[in-house]
Amino acid sequence: MPYVIAVIILILVLLFSSLHVLNEYERSVIFQLGRFVGIRGPGLIFVWPIVQRMRKVDLRVIVLSVPKQDVITRDNVSVKVNAVVYFRIVDPGKAIIQVANAYDATSQVAQTTLRSVVGQHEMDDLLSQREKLNTDLQRILDQSTEAWGIKVSTVEIKDVDLDETMVRAMAKQAEAERTRRAKIINAEGEKQAAQTLVEAAQNLARQPAALQLRYLQTLADIAHERTQLLVFPLPLDLIKPLLDHRGE
Repeated sequence: MPYVIAVIILILVLLFSSLHVLNEYERSVIFQLGRFVGIRGPGLIFVWPIVQRMRKVDLRVIVLSVPKQDVITRDNVSVKVNAVVYFRIVDPGKAIIQVANAYDATSQVAQTTLRSVVGQHEMDDLLSQREKLNTDLQRILDQSTEAWGIKVSTVEIKDVDLDETMVRAMAKQAEAERTRRAKIINAEGEKQAAQTLVEAAQNLARQPAALQLRYLQTLADIAHERTQLLVFPLPLDLIKPLLDHRGE
């Protein structure tokens, strides 16, 4: 009788230990005598003792931080770049069967892909076209991890570190670029001012009366100045009749 009770207790223990509760974001990959037989969950599942075993898989988005990588860009600039990768498991069976450790494998692929993609671009592209580089990284990583049942949704380059020599060189380059633009803007302004003066002179030459009105306006402006001495030019056109009459 005690043996029967012990056997019953053992059976009950095995049965209860075979019951598993999976959360909404979890799935269970079931193996029966070493062979893959399916995916179960979420909720309450039963795994036959001895003949079956399970591997639990988390389906939530994983945030993977890619450590800084030493990279030489296409224009031979040495930089250190790190990134962050957002991915999740979409096929638990492949994630368990096709790769020993999906997380470590994704991390290693992310590091090599980061070095490869950044090395194919110039330094200016790395600073100004980061969105394009992020898209390229996401596409390549997604293709590489698809066979493991992993979906890479986003890749973001975080920091780009340069040595002090390169930082100083880029600062000088930026300063030179600002100076060049300032000179171009100043030259364009001088050009436009000169063109405006030429047009104004041509208009005044075609309308002598307008020239006289402009002269009188200038005299009115000078008269408002607080000064005891007033010097203004006298156009020859105004005194020429007087000179001609005196000559007669």
